[in-house]
Amino acid sequence: MALLAELTGRLISEFSLRILLRHDLPRGLEIIAGWTDSSDAHVRRLASEGTRPYLPWAVRVPGITTHPGLTVHLLDALYRDPSDYVRRSVANHLNDLSRDAPDLVVETAQRWLDLPEPTTPALVRHSLRTLLKNGHPGALALLGFAPASVDVEGPHLTETQVPWGGEVRFSAVLRNSGPEPARLAIDYIIHHRKSNGTLSTKVFKLTTADLGAGDEMVISRAHSFRAITTRRYHPGGHAIALQVNGIATPPAPFELLPAAAAPGA
Repeated sequence: MALLAELTGRLISEFSLRILLRHDLPRGLEIIAGWTDSSDAHVRRLASEGTRPYLPWAVRVPGITTHPGLTVHLLDALYRDPSDYVRRSVANHLNDLSRDAPDLVVETAQRWLDLPEPTTPALVRHSLRTLLKNGHPGALALLGFAPASVDVEGPHLTETQVPWGGEVRFSAVLRNSGPEPARLAIDYIIHHRKSNGTLSTKVFKLTTADLGAGDEMVISRAHSFRAITTRRYHPGGHAIALQVNGIATPPAPFELLPAAAAPGA
């Protein structure tokens, strides 16, 4: 582990570190705790990045994923780090934890906001991004998105048949029907058709807004179905919904048309 700490500024050490953590997690975490006050930002980042519960492309460390919160003391030591490189890892680590322990994540974020640096609010927002998309009430409230009386007209689709590789365009009107101003986190949800005909949902950030009592706003957006490497599309029935402060509207259906056959096929 001392060698990995020495090398991490020159090459990636977090993947190798996880093999050692799988072998002896208590001993590994004891050593890593000492890295959090290293003078080297690369080593401090390794303390957070190497212990992430769901580090992409890395082997899992069962002791970390089955005991959420085991690494929070490392994050507590690093969330006010002067290096953005380190703080971004901390935010990603806390976001990983939200998969298994959302309430613990909100509690941790609240503690950080109680003893903040100027950089802490941005770090917390990045840490809570998955919980915000999932409409977690505690995460929404922590960032000022309290339940609000908002009437939503829509989403209204420009077309209900979308060509392969094209886009679906939609709009909606939001009206604050309550007596107080409302701070809104506005997302949209695509219900993607899977190969077996069922639907899976993915939430996309749209905007945040402050809406005065009695005021209304119009939103519009186009969502592309251009081919990408991270998602495979399937023709057939899809749907789109809005989500305002964690509350979703009924989905509006549309059809993704099949890809056109190549000339001569």
